[in-house]
Amino acid sequence: MLDAAAEHTKGSGEGLSAVIAPHAGYMYSGFTAACSFNALSKREFDTAVLIGPSHRELIKGLNVFPGDAYATPLGEMDVDKDLAAALVKKGHGLVDSVAGHRTEHALEVQVPFLQCIRPGARIVAITMGDQGAEACENLAEALAETMRGRNAVLIASSDLSHYHPYDEAVKIDSLLVDKVNLFRPKDLILLLETDAVEACGGGPIVAVMLAASLLGANAAHVLRYCNSGDITGDKSAVVGYMAAVLGTK
Repeated sequence: MLDAAAEHTKGSGEGLSAVIAPHAGYMYSGFTAACSFNALSKREFDTAVLIGPSHRELIKGLNVFPGDAYATPLGEMDVDKDLAAALVKKGHGLVDSVAGHRTEHALEVQVPFLQCIRPGARIVAITMGDQGAEACENLAEALAETMRGRNAVLIASSDLSHYHPYDEAVKIDSLLVDKVNLFRPKDLILLLETDAVEACGGGPIVAVMLAASLLGANAAHVLRYCNSGDITGDKSAVVGYMAAVLGTK
């Protein structure tokens, strides 16, 4: 899957500092996610900071996973305890908590891709309960302050619109895709807060775009967009998926 995604990632590795990847079942969004991770495979890094929503637990803030590792069928991927502690020490709403991680799939499904492309890397896992503009800005500042000088990358985990008819979903999602391609996170948060676009991980996308900008990124490129209707053929109610990279021109 990662190798097959290479056709979508030509020239996308240089200067890369962050990616956006979907988190549905692999049969639905796995190839789209593979496009992001194929691009990321061209970049050397020691730690990947994963940021996603909390689907199953109601949490208020920004919860940093306090455990030692994430376990997958490929084995364990260690947590970068030093970077995780530095983030929590910054404050900005970041706290040590397993809440939002115990049964959450949004970050878990990204880990096997990382184990394939950088098996020796470590992770930091953050779930966002509050996805408002202030929380996104606070998280971005904390990420930029703690990641500066470290060999680390950012990963935002999000699907796009949910359960609209195919053509309507494409129209809604195109607004979000455009803001990502134009690298305009502040415009995107306005669209999210007025419900003009939908993304279960809209906050993580915005926070990662803002943090990447603070860390020197000045460009974005959407590698692939599709929705579940393209995979299953059922276009009556679909879910949107996007792969994107952030970095320097």
